[in-house]
Amino acid sequence: MNLHGPDEPVFLPLGFMWSAVKAGIKASGRSDVALAEAPLGASAAAMFTRNRVVAAPVEVGRAHLRKNKGRVRAVLVNAGNANCATGPQGITVAEESCAALGGALEAAPQFVIPSSTGIIGVPLPVEKLIAAVPAVVEARAGDIDALKSFATAIMTTDTRMKLASAEFATGKEIVHIAGVCKGSGMIHPNMATMLVYLFTDLDAEPKELQSALKIAVDASFNAISVDGDTSTNDTVLLLASGVSKVKLGSVAKKFADALHGVCASLAEQVIRDGEGAKHLVRLQITGAKSMDEARTIARSIANSPLVKTAWAGCDPNWGRILSSVGKSGIAVDPEKINIFFGPQQVCKKGAAHPFDALQAHEYLKQPEYGIKVELGRGKSKLEFLTCDLTEEYVHINADYST
Repeated sequence: MNLHGPDEPVFLPLGFMWSAVKAGIKASGRSDVALAEAPLGASAAAMFTRNRVVAAPVEVGRAHLRKNKGRVRAVLVNAGNANCATGPQGITVAEESCAALGGALEAAPQFVIPSSTGIIGVPLPVEKLIAAVPAVVEARAGDIDALKSFATAIMTTDTRMKLASAEFATGKEIVHIAGVCKGSGMIHPNMATMLVYLFTDLDAEPKELQSALKIAVDASFNAISVDGDTSTNDTVLLLASGVSKVKLGSVAKKFADALHGVCASLAEQVIRDGEGAKHLVRLQITGAKSMDEARTIARSIANSPLVKTAWAGCDPNWGRILSSVGKSGIAVDPEKINIFFGPQQVCKKGAAHPFDALQAHEYLKQPEYGIKVELGRGKSKLEFLTCDLTEEYVHINADYST
């Protein structure tokens, strides 16, 4: 399998077209309406936010996937407005935008999936969104620049486009996967705003895709956190055009590996772009009884303001990590817990272990580093990506709506 990130050549899947235009929804005036189309249709799988406050496009998208039985023609995304907490009018706006795009593509509205990202509680100007449909349809193209224009248009507080791709060979055929993502803050997926769109030219049924997607998401997007906030709009959508004519059943392991690679790359790009983040932290949780237990403990550590601000100050305060393990709700035995900052052990059997504090401080100054927590409870282990919490994060989110 070959895997490429955002700054490398893209393995472009066949059977898709993309575009983006300016509709005047973003205050910045940048492109803010994006289209992804499968002209011949595509099988679909999706995972959505588990927040009980759910944006209108998520509700409509779920309903459309039930109606269309996992067959999708197009995805319409707007940035700058989340269309959340907008009442019945929000549902109407999402449905009207799908109808407008469906009409332009000669497809029934239920074969269009809507997505939105941006500020919550402000009505989405449907007239701007619908007015942009002819232009975004006209701009469609099936090349790398078109995919990148799609990836750029869906950004909000992101500082960079997020893209990853992979390919693998099977006999004389080659299968391609490409994914784009937006997300920088409000990131604590439990399947902000995080939107992920994955495209492949594999031939697969929706149920097959759903199973593969869940496994990939659990090991990637559900193993990251910027700030502990689960968005109202989180969406991960996987589309398979079937153009390669390679059946999923014949390449299940290769596809699973490639899909995981793309998702893991995008998830890491999200953490590297965490709002105001200066450090990417690789939490290694070992000795858990289950993956769910390891994830619960990792989240307890990653979402502690005391831990995250210590990381921001490069302060080797291991006690805050130990405390976060203890408050996770998991019945840990403190006398079995060991903590390491890189090669240095700082906590042994739940108590202080002599270490070089200056060396640890210098280690935590690195833009990327690892912290390992051994629980001594079982054999499960997990790598969980997170970041520090800086003054810049406060500024970005204090001023977001004004």
